[in-house]
Amino acid sequence: MDTNLPVTSQPRIVIIGCGFAGLRLAKDLADSPVQVVVIDRNNYHNFQPLLYQVATGALEADSIAYPIRKIFAGQTNFFFRMADVQRVDAERNTVVTNIGDIRYDHLVIATGSLTNYFGLESLERNAMQIKSVPNALNLRSYLFQNFERALLAEDPAQRQALMNVVVVGGGPTGVEICGSLAEMRKDVLPQDYPELDLKKMEIYLVESGGEVLGPMSVDSQVKAKKYLEDMGIHLRLNTKATRLEEGKLYYSETEFIRTENVIWAAGVNGAAVAGLPEEVVAKNKRINVDTVNRVTGFKNVYAIGDVANMVTEEMPRGYPMLAPVAIQQAEQLANNFKRLLHGEALMPFKYFNKGSMAIVGRNRAVVDLPGDKHFGGFFGWLTWLFVHLMTLVGFRNKAVTLISWAISYFSSDKALRLIIRPYKRNDFKDDKGKNTAQHNASTPQYNPSVPTPTAPVVGG
Repeated sequence: MDTNLPVTSQPRIVIIGCGFAGLRLAKDLADSPVQVVVIDRNNYHNFQPLLYQVATGALEADSIAYPIRKIFAGQTNFFFRMADVQRVDAERNTVVTNIGDIRYDHLVIATGSLTNYFGLESLERNAMQIKSVPNALNLRSYLFQNFERALLAEDPAQRQALMNVVVVGGGPTGVEICGSLAEMRKDVLPQDYPELDLKKMEIYLVESGGEVLGPMSVDSQVKAKKYLEDMGIHLRLNTKATRLEEGKLYYSETEFIRTENVIWAAGVNGAAVAGLPEEVVAKNKRINVDTVNRVTGFKNVYAIGDVANMVTEEMPRGYPMLAPVAIQQAEQLANNFKRLLHGEALMPFKYFNKGSMAIVGRNRAVVDLPGDKHFGGFFGWLTWLFVHLMTLVGFRNKAVTLISWAISYFSSDKALRLIIRPYKRNDFKDDKGKNTAQHNASTPQYNPSVPTPTAPVVGG
């Protein structure tokens, strides 16, 4: 079965994943004499850099998600199938999915990344993550469920654990969510929970390295650290989270932080697909590719974006897992497909670093630009807002997000404190045989017969 895709004499390029890389590649092939087929488990493209704002109630999910079919409306060579990819059968030039087999002439793997817990099982079972829209909605529900429970807690230690939040990982995601939580603690939560002493709510950022925003400049690291400290965030640098048990996050055998809210933002692995030879998948689950993004040992299989492990003399550890890298690799691969159609040699990928940035809070952000230029504060904050707003897909999403940001800025309020679907954490090992990736992407359905989940009672 070929999932009712039209038969054509044109080459079929199948793209697995519609993140930054897959989306750009499909759009850049719009005028090429090829059939473009995109496969994704969701029928929408989501803007991952703003997931933390969904998790903290600043934005609704549909502000950062956009229907894939609407994005490509009018592109006559584009076809979309919503499916879970089970494996690649390279011998038959086929992608095996839960809705049937899809044949390809050229395959592009753009599956992005998954959370890496570094083998820490208790954290994998119990910490929250922010890699998808369902993750963000689950985290939002879970945080506010715990504040509801804190209202009812008679034990002061349990109440404190329900209010405390620990973010593990000092990269952009960890820094940004810490800043957003600090603003919630200052402006939002006291309005909703006047019975709680929110001055006692503690927010911790745990980072195994010696600085926050490790890949950025020293200037930006120092600024970000000061912003976080000024906002009342407790920084635990050179500290490794080791396990999460009974409402305690341990960072040594005996030392711990009492909390029921742990957000994991410490690392990612590539989301390699099954069916590829073991030797082409690196230890971090990224797929080894050459300088034209072709998978090692294959002539018609490519990988781009976070899942691609392109090792060069300039980048001996591979290119960073960043949206600009993914977009530029997609653009280059689209040009190479056009060259391939004309019988021309493929051109190697060259990355142009346009800079990096991270937001900490209102009027607080840091920006690094090429040429060793750095700035922050209000101007950095405006730059971050502009770049992210312009990168969002769809006029409606841009407009809604801009309005939401304006309201939040002038009112210091985040209106989306909604527990629409109570979240119940499941151990992935006992989740009806689902594997980790399926568990992490799953969305629990609301069931009114299921009570709001409880957590272990925290001792004194």
